[in-house]
Amino acid sequence: MTPDFEFERAAMAQGFARIAGVDEVGRGPLAGPVTAAAVVLDPLRIPEGLNDSKRLTKRARARLYEEISEVAEVSIAHASVEEIDALNILRASHLAMIRALEGLKTPADYALVDGNMLPQDLVMPAQAIIKGDARSQSISAASIMAKVCRDCVMLSLAQQHPGYGWETNMGYGSKSHMNALQNLGVTPHHRRSFKPVHNML
Repeated sequence: MTPDFEFERAAMAQGFARIAGVDEVGRGPLAGPVTAAAVVLDPLRIPEGLNDSKRLTKRARARLYEEISEVAEVSIAHASVEEIDALNILRASHLAMIRALEGLKTPADYALVDGNMLPQDLVMPAQAIIKGDARSQSISAASIMAKVCRDCVMLSLAQQHPGYGWETNMGYGSKSHMNALQNLGVTPHHRRSFKPVHNML
């Protein structure tokens, strides 16, 4: 399955003009923020090779990140570790999505959201699409922008807190990350509400 522009066309047929694809990355990691992107594609300038960011190589993601930045309107936003711990990861993911939509220079009038539920506080017409990052080009683009951006955040946090392997595991609970948690302890960037971290405290 490769993503296409059918969901966007269907929304345009209903009279919507600015359709934003919305996706988040970073729900599973034990450390770092959750990051969301909202992308409004130009139907006449859709980059080649859009797909779910998890299916692309790092190099392909980097190339598409540049291309999307040039031809589309993009907004990227985060919810912090503190917000994740206070709200829970689902609510924090939705908060990041809403922030991304609110950050668009020209507001979207319709949102295509990856997943099976819409954020509670979403005030615009929208559609939730399961596996949307592999089905809608706008959501694919959002997944790529969010992934590349969050990876950069984790790279920078890895330099401040060496030893956890965040530059390669991006905060996920890999074996090396779990070992480092045991040996080095919990950093301010760890999600204390997540069981493996919580158990160490």
